[in-house]
Amino acid sequence: MENLKNEKSHVLIVIFPGQGHINPSLQLSKQLVSLGIKVTLSTSLSAFNKIKILPNIEGLSFASFSDGYDGNFKGSFNEFHLYYSSIKSRGSEFIFNLTKSNAKNCTPFTHIIYTVIMEWAGLVAKELKIPSTLFWIQPATVFDIYYYRYTDYFDYFKNCDSKDKIIELPGLPPLSPIDFPSFVFDDVECNNWAVESIKRQIDILNSEENPKILVNTFDDLEFDALRILKNVTMIGIGPSIPSIFLDDNSFRADMIEISSKNYMNWLDLMTKGSVIYIAFGSYTEISSQLMEEIGQGLLKCGRPFLWVTREGQNEERLTCKDELEKQGKLVSWCSQVEVLKHPSVGCFLTHCGWNSTLESIASGVPIVACPIWNDQLCNAKLVQDVWKNGVRVNTGDGGIVERDEFERCIEIVMASGERGGKLRKNAQKWSDLTKEAMKKNGSSVVNLKTYVNKFLLDGS
Repeated sequence: MENLKNEKSHVLIVIFPGQGHINPSLQLSKQLVSLGIKVTLSTSLSAFNKIKILPNIEGLSFASFSDGYDGNFKGSFNEFHLYYSSIKSRGSEFIFNLTKSNAKNCTPFTHIIYTVIMEWAGLVAKELKIPSTLFWIQPATVFDIYYYRYTDYFDYFKNCDSKDKIIELPGLPPLSPIDFPSFVFDDVECNNWAVESIKRQIDILNSEENPKILVNTFDDLEFDALRILKNVTMIGIGPSIPSIFLDDNSFRADMIEISSKNYMNWLDLMTKGSVIYIAFGSYTEISSQLMEEIGQGLLKCGRPFLWVTREGQNEERLTCKDELEKQGKLVSWCSQVEVLKHPSVGCFLTHCGWNSTLESIASGVPIVACPIWNDQLCNAKLVQDVWKNGVRVNTGDGGIVERDEFERCIEIVMASGERGGKLRKNAQKWSDLTKEAMKKNGSSVVNLKTYVNKFLLDGS
């Protein structure tokens, strides 16, 4: 990128202390710095305390605050609203005081960027009369669904208790309830904190004149979804992921440490496209039953695999662990970008978190989608029915995916049949388009540069 040096431009990026927010925001920070913008990235000690090594580049600094737990929140998901409330109250006070202090010291923030469920940072910016921008780290399609849900199409989402019901919304593919992100439905009490946050976010945007939203996607991937809403301008600047083919894999911050990288040596011994890679992200919880069904499904396939079973994910309860270790490799964590770029990897069995989905798309690896909650449900729909670079598993009675279903989907993707060939061809097509978007004159690079010129460098 061309360096548009302007020492008066100083952006504060406020993010939720989760892995899914950290790396996209770091990549955005790096891009802004390369365009001449000074950046301070702020989140709570709950994240900073877990990160072993923070990236170090000139123009990027970090500001942490205590969320009251600092990585020691022990409550269940049903109590997560307590944690979020603490982040919101303590974070709002910190950002307010930090902004005041910087202005007093002649290093004022000229703009505030904030991620999903951090809408309170936008309210602090309003109070301080500083312009702000939402950085939406999920697909544009997911934002569109939420926007429709909480504005003009509210009635469309009533009585969505039948999974066979189809809802058609402007600019989006036909959707059934199993395709909607979790927080569309506000009748689940434990989700209330997130539902209310998203509602407030949309209210904030609707109170502004033609607000801009930076989105971690790119034009070719979600052309219609980025343009269908008339009251907001969505700007595709992604994929904001650590990427070997774009840059390198060193500019990232992982909250889980890799104890060994001998899995790369193991991958080197495997034939091209033969390995199933399985990972469910940094904090998605999966049940012992689902773990067992995945394990038994892998045994039925008989193919080599690399499975990330995070600490606490019930690996020890697998009845088939000994058999699995003869067929493949189980690790506690790995460098996902490196693994997905390895030629021996033939498919990715994933929860379809957006970062994982983008990394798979960028690497040209077809997907077996096993979504658990949140945006993962919609992401899986896009993978199977829109981009056609993967298949989605079907749930059986009780909402559990059975071993035969895992075997069926893996074989579709990995086998040499016509359907698998089409999936691999589409996966490569999207990989090529991803690279195009991030080239010097690619759509995402041009979009971000235009945004920076108009809204960050001229002080507006």
